[in-house]
Amino acid sequence: MVVGTLDAIRRYPVKSLRAESLECAQVTPSGLEGDRTSALFVASGHVRVGKTYRGKENDRLHLIADEDAARASAGSHGVDVEVRKGERFFDDAPVSIIVDRWLDELSAHLGYAVEWERFRPNFFVGSAAEFTQTEWELQGADLQMGQVRLRVRTPIERCVAITYHPRGEPSDPEILRFIAQRRDACMGIYCDVIEPGHTSVGDRVSSVALIRDSNVRGGKDEENL
Repeated sequence: MVVGTLDAIRRYPVKSLRAESLECAQVTPSGLEGDRTSALFVASGHVRVGKTYRGKENDRLHLIADEDAARASAGSHGVDVEVRKGERFFDDAPVSIIVDRWLDELSAHLGYAVEWERFRPNFFVGSAAEFTQTEWELQGADLQMGQVRLRVRTPIERCVAITYHPRGEPSDPEILRFIAQRRDACMGIYCDVIEPGHTSVGDRVSSVALIRDSNVRGGKDEENL
């Protein structure tokens, strides 16, 4: 089944800070190369001492790309933060995806096209005309894009950070209210990397069915095109 076309790739070198736009990406077993390899941790001045300093604590972090500027912004709120590197600082899974079709009902409710960037995915997919599946219906499916194969782990539960405008305009709390009431607080999917490789904007994204013969150990994959 064709899901759609990969329309945009984003990585977030520092967790919670501004995204980088990519035309192509190398995806490793632990996610996109360079994605969320640094994070801000609270040293003092906030109840989250020893934990990450996020958009929930500072609604301007997503507009900042530089670590020094982020530290200064935290300091203006009375919070001392330190930068930690050398790990992957994911909330749950290494890859996240938004399909434009999932935003349609939300946009219709609000009366404007809700920006997908609010949801900070790694991959934004423009859906094929025939694609109708929800996040829950894709759970457990394999997705192929370029050389990369992903397995859908779970829908993504959302927090207040999606109400922040991606370019700093006033926030819209109705976004989170609608998603909580109509979509079980979820938008988008978390995925694990099954086959690493290269993918580019413009690649087709397909759902791949895994077919197993119960009489044979292992099995084979068959793509439903």
